Order: sequence, then C-alpha cells, then structure tokens
Amino acid sequence: MSSRDSLTVLAASTPPANLPGLDPAYSHLVTVPGVGIDEGSSRTWHYLDNSAELAEHDGTPAGTILAVHGNPTWSYLWRALVSQTDDDRPWRVVAVDQLEMGFSERTGLHRTLAQRVADLSAFTAELGLTGPIVTLGHDWGGVISLGWACRHRAELAGVALLNTAVHQPEDVPIPAPLRLAGARGVVATATSTTSTFLDVTLSLAHPPLSPDVAAAYRAPYRQTARRQGIEGFVEDIPATAHHESRATLDAIADEVTRLDVPALLLWGPRDPIFSDRYLGDLIERMPHARVHRFEGAGHLLAEDVDYAPAILDWLAESIDAEPAEAASQDAVAAHPDFTPLWSRLDEHSDDSSLAVTDMTTSGEPLRVSWRQLSTRVRQLASGLHRIGVRSGSRVSLLVQPGPTLTAAIYACLRIGAVVVVADAGLGVRGLSRAIRGARPDVVIGDARALSAARVLGWPGERISTATLPRLSASALGVTHTLSDLFETGNDERLPDEPTANDVAAVLFTSGSTGPAKGVVYTHAQLSAMRDVVAAHFDVTPETGLVTGFAPFALLGPALGTRSVTPDMDISSPRTLTAVAVAAAVRASNARIVFLSPASILNVVATAGALTPDDRAALETVRTFLSTGAPISERLLASAAELMPNATPHTPYGMTECLLVTDVTLDGIRVVLDADDRGVCVGTPLGDNRVLISGLDSAGDATGEASAAPGVLGEILISAPHLKQRYDRLWLTDRRATRDVPVEGRWHRTGDIGHLDAEGRLWVEGRVQHTIVTGDGPVAPVGPEQDLERIAEVRRAAVVGIGPDGLRQAVAVIETMQGTRAPRFVGLDLAARVRASTTLPLVAVLEVQRLPTDIRHNSKIDRSRLSAWAERMLAGNRLVAP
Repeated sequence: MSSRDSLTVLAASTPPANLPGLDPAYSHLVTVPGVGIDEGSSRTWHYLDNSAELAEHDGTPAGTILAVHGNPTWSYLWRALVSQTDDDRPWRVVAVDQLEMGFSERTGLHRTLAQRVADLSAFTAELGLTGPIVTLGHDWGGVISLGWACRHRAELAGVALLNTAVHQPEDVPIPAPLRLAGARGVVATATSTTSTFLDVTLSLAHPPLSPDVAAAYRAPYRQTARRQGIEGFVEDIPATAHHESRATLDAIADEVTRLDVPALLLWGPRDPIFSDRYLGDLIERMPHARVHRFEGAGHLLAEDVDYAPAILDWLAESIDAEPAEAASQDAVAAHPDFTPLWSRLDEHSDDSSLAVTDMTTSGEPLRVSWRQLSTRVRQLASGLHRIGVRSGSRVSLLVQPGPTLTAAIYACLRIGAVVVVADAGLGVRGLSRAIRGARPDVVIGDARALSAARVLGWPGERISTATLPRLSASALGVTHTLSDLFETGNDERLPDEPTANDVAAVLFTSGSTGPAKGVVYTHAQLSAMRDVVAAHFDVTPETGLVTGFAPFALLGPALGTRSVTPDMDISSPRTLTAVAVAAAVRASNARIVFLSPASILNVVATAGALTPDDRAALETVRTFLSTGAPISERLLASAAELMPNATPHTPYGMTECLLVTDVTLDGIRVVLDADDRGVCVGTPLGDNRVLISGLDSAGDATGEASAAPGVLGEILISAPHLKQRYDRLWLTDRRATRDVPVEGRWHRTGDIGHLDAEGRLWVEGRVQHTIVTGDGPVAPVGPEQDLERIAEVRRAAVVGIGPDGLRQAVAVIETMQGTRAPRFVGLDLAARVRASTTLPLVAVLEVQRLPTDIRHNSKIDRSRLSAWAERMLAGNRLVAP
C-alpha cells in the first residue's frame, strides 16, 4: 500500500554542522515560486554552493556546474566537487536537494518526472543562473538533469553523468532491485515505513562507507515522514509503457540524441541497478561523449572513486580550452596511401596455393587456400551484413586461432564491424570483465564460449561456430551459425568499404598491470602495423610464417604470405614444444617463426625430443622473433641454437603499439659488457620514436621528455601504428596519450628505462615497480639481472617494502633446485646474492614460482610480490605469493 495519501508537509532546513567532508558554509536555503502542482505556492530548497568561497579568493567562475542527486541520496553526494575547484579557472558548483529529498521542503505532494524537471528550472531561475552551465547527474538525478539541459540549450555548455539511465526498453524488465522495491504492497515498507531502500543503496559502496559518512547520508531521512520522498521517487519509475512519467522519459531520451555539447560519462560497472547496458544506450545517444569505466566501482561511484578531478579535467579539456585546441584533440589524420588489411585477399582471390594451415586440430592439419579464404571472407561478410551487422557494430570473437577465426576477423573488417578480441588467457573473470566492458553487439563462439556467455550474462546476439542440437541452440540463445551465414552470403553484394579512420578493432591487453584494457585501433593503424612488420622483416609472398604467439597468428593474410599455427593450446603458450615448431616449419616451408617468451622456455626445454628431420627443418628458418616481452640474452641464445641459420630478434612492443624497437642477438651481445642496466631492446623501427620522461630524486616525473643518454624515466613512444585510444577509459587514455610533455601523438608506456649513447632503448621495469629509496629511484630489472648471474638462481625479482621515499629492497628468487614452500634462503646463498649487486637488500626469500601474468607467463607481478614480502617480513604465515 502506498502512503501517498498521508504525505507530510515539513519545512526545509540546513544540515547538521558536523557532517564529515561538508563545510556548513556551503549550505544555503532559497525560496522558489512553485510551478505545476505547486502553482501559487512557494517552496524552500536546500542547496550547496561554493560561490562565496570563490569570491573570497578573487576567483571568477568559468561557469556553473548544476549537480543533481538521485534516490535516495542528497547534495552531500557532491561534497568533494563543491570543495574542489581549479585555481586557474574555478567553476561554481550548485548542488541541489530536490524537493521531498535531503534537507529541502517536504511539500506533501507526489512529484512526477516532468514536475521535477520543471521544479529544477524554477530553482535555477530563482538563483539567476546563466551560462555557461554544465549539468551533472547521478541515478534518477541524471535523467532530471538531462531534462533541464534539453530545456535550456542557450545556457548549456555540457552534460556529465554518473551511473544513470534515460531509456527503458519495453521488452526488458527494470532492474531487479527497483522491481522489488516498487512491488505492490512492498513499496511503502521498503522505502518509507522502514529505511530498507536507503540502507541497501548505501551498502552498494565499494569499499563500504565509513559509519560517519553513512550516517551523514541517513541524516535527512531519520523519520518515516522524511522518507516519503524516497517512496515517491520509486513510485515514479516508469516501469511500464503506460506509466505517467513514461512519455517524459522517452521524450528526454530522444532529445538527448540532439545535444551537441561536450558530454562525459563516468561509470561504475559493479552496479546492480544501472548495468553497462544503460551505459551502452547513453553512448549510442551521445557517441561524442568521453567515457570512463572505473573497474571495481559501483552504483555509488562518487563514493567509490575520486571522481571530482575527472570532472575538472574534462571541463578544462572540453569546455575551458580554446576552440582550436579542443578541436585538435579529436583531429582526424589523413591517410592518402592507406591499403586495407584485406587487400591481399582480394589480390589472391584466384590463387589456389596454400594460405593458412592450422595444426592445433586433432588429426590431419587443416589447410586453406587463398581462393578458399578469400571466398569465405566475402561470403561471411555478406552473411553478417544480411543479419544486421553494420559499420561500427561490435563483434566479439571467442574463437580459437585458425582458419575460422581468420575468416571471421577479415569478414568483420571488410564490412566495417569492430572486432573485439579478448584472450582466454585472461581467465573467466578477466574475460567476462573485458566483454562486459566492450559491450559487443554480436558474440561468435563455440558451444563452450557461448555457454559462458549465457551463464555470465555477456551481451550480444549469439552466433555459433558449429551447428548445435536445436535444444542446445535454444538454451544458449543462438540465432545463427557460421555455416548459415556462409551459405546465405552473396559476395557480390557487400557494403562500401570502411575508411582509414574508422575503428577496426578493440584488442585487450594482458591484464598484467591491472584489469585488461581495451585498445582501440583504426583501419589505418592496423595497416601501418602490417607495413612495419613487412618492411623491417622483409616479408614477401614466399616467406611464410609460423605463428606461435596469438596476436601475430592473423598477420599472414594481411602480409600476403602463408602462415601456420603450430600444434599447441594458443591460450597456454607453455604447451608449445620444439617438435611442434619443427613440424609447423616443415608443413609450410616457413622462414619466419614468431614465439612468445613463455613458449620459448618450453621449446628450449623440449629440444631433446627433436629428430634429425626436425633439426633439418629448423635449419631452414632465417628469422626468429621473441614477441610479447623482452627476454634475456641467455634464453634468446638457447632458442637460437635450435635455429642456427636464423637471425634471432627480440622486439619491444605492447598491445598499444605492437612493434616499437628491435634488437638481434648479436646486437645484445655487443652491449653485454656495457655499464647500462636493464634489457636492451634496440632502436626504434621505421618512423617510430622513443623519448624518456625523466624522474626526480623522489621518483616523480620532471615534466620533461628527453633523448639524452642515461636519463631514467618512463618510456614514451610515437609511431604511425600507435593505438587510437583506450576503449571507454578516457582518464587512462588522457594520461597515457595526452598528458605527455611533448607535442604530437605519444603514448606513456608505463615502462621505465633509459636510452644509451647510441640511441638504444633499455627497459628496466614498470613505473609502479620503481623502488624509491632514500637515495632516489631504483629500477628493478638491473639488480634482478645481477642476481640471475648466480648459478643457483633461475629467476629473480627485486621489490620494495616500507614507506614511499624510504623503501628498502627485498630479493625474491626461484632456484634451480626449487623449494616446496616459501622460505628465507640459507646464509651462504643470501651472502652471495647480496654480494652480486650494489643495491642493499634487507632480505632474500625463495619461492617455488614467481607470480606472473597469465598471457605471457613472463612478466613478474612485482606489486603482488611486494605486498606478499611485506606480510612475510611482518611475521605472517609463510604462504606462496
């Protein structure tokens, strides 16, 4: 039963003076002439306003941020933004308590969405707010703020939203928590009679709110009469097409598509109310919006993360900046010589020679000719287009590398669909997070992948790689199979080709330094990467590739040369053996071999199984690449012994820029006796450039970029094939691509290192792994190399413990003999470890295996290891890191 018939009238007031983080000086009351159902009355609002503080500091506001809370919060939600302003161009912040909510007046009336938009307009009119105004909203306050924005276009400078929704499809139920709270016979008990709805909402914070902050949110809602506005808000959710507020919601959703002002969407994915589906809808309506998803954050984003700097950075970039400067940030590059990736397929459409060989299948290898591949790509492209896949549609490919995946990728690229590639090596949790974040329109996979998609609620229409029994297909939500699309595709009716600057792919990083990030590439950038590989490694149609590293398994068709995937589990590089590499070389007469560091370890370890025929095949290889992470001279030399006529290379790159520099084994040997620390990865390829953003004695960036030798700092790169941006990670991208101390398109790699006098790059670890001691910053790789020269040490990591600026180094090693449980090493070995390096070590620990990332199995997780070492030395139980 609703309590609408017994609503109570209560006067407005200011909040208590002791609420954490809220200066009472920001609180104000204003009486506003009523509109709509309040016509002829006046209503008193409570709001927060920092204008007096700005005036006191002689700050002329750049504009006004109009912040609108949702249900069941109040203006306290925006306290961090109210108190944080930019000294150069401060913004006035006006954060309202909506009528019936917070400390504003309880009018005794039920307010619809249309009424609340009208209320907000009356409020801003009474305050005399003039442009530029930026609206900021959360939850249902986001809808109301957008409704105000659509009615005040002349004053509007931008819109910003935190977890909200502007559209509710008729065939999709509203979120379960709202459905439960609004159920007949439950709504009053859940929202006003008790504080259940409020309590549940506050429990959604990650991490949990402190007791005093939670109490501050509860302060205006202590009594039933003061919670009736919460009930009214829930009752006003337009859950059905006939709801009194549905027409207003639909009108706002439609008008939002015509807002041509800067937009910002900040999102917490762990939100049981507004899922990523609502974010996807907002992106479709405002495709120009800056978007950032804060992994780990949820519905109460403003409490989960430090969001205020993000708002101010966006204002500075999108609104405060001069028009020419703002436009330059989104400038589109010209690519007059662009040749798409599928061009070689078109050229070889009548070629019956071998294009792709897949040796991962049981039984005989699967061989596909150029003609077959070209035909299949065009048929599948046409079939996908026929079922509604269009330019810009996102297609997640959960398919093992091989001819099927190759055809699917090139078909998507040909029609302008955006390929989403997330490695199964991320694990179920990481893979699910990646796919949910990318929000594909279509998922193509086998029964196992589609089962995971169903169970984990991954978005997208389901297409199966194989024909499934009818009941299984129905249970998995499969709408099509690839064979259906091949059969119905007409390769003579393909849409126009995408342009060079259209988005081509979202490729996910390995997640070795945090949640995997989606890296956006345009067609021009992927083609530029192909051209760098072709030019530097002299790839011709006769070359042939063995691709034992998944990211390069699709390059063959783009390069116009045959390729073979060896017998291995692509998601587990350590499964590749020396015999499998030899068989792949023999099967395709390949001259170039791509391997990952983890696979090299096992290839070298299994070399004893090679037959004379295997060794003869490996002798025909002329180029061998270790790609994915820098490796030591010792490991590269061990692999080179298996391919004695090949030139071994260990390029440096990353998902954001797959090839940056390159060095051969001979090049590494030239500098073995150099005084430089770290791993030498050679000089930049082609038009690539490398600079170093130096560090001061406290480990902070100096704000300068240098090519001077010996400067330790973060590695900056620039290249024609550098990524376009990170996907829906605007803040991460801003730091990595825009906040660099040099003009042009650059990327902060997150790696630390230096350049030597010959322009060679030396990688010394990750920025976050830098140990800032009392004597200044120390990179970990150099000391680790010292330790690994000891015969008993198989692999070493050096990490810091203690307070920033006074950290001390700890060595954690794997030994050749191995250990079952973590332990402190013996006195003799500890003494030799300490003597091997000039870096003072407070402890030397041994573990069975150092923690590494899943994909490469080579990048040591030093952050995890540092936290473990802290616990170990504090006397905690000796458990593995």
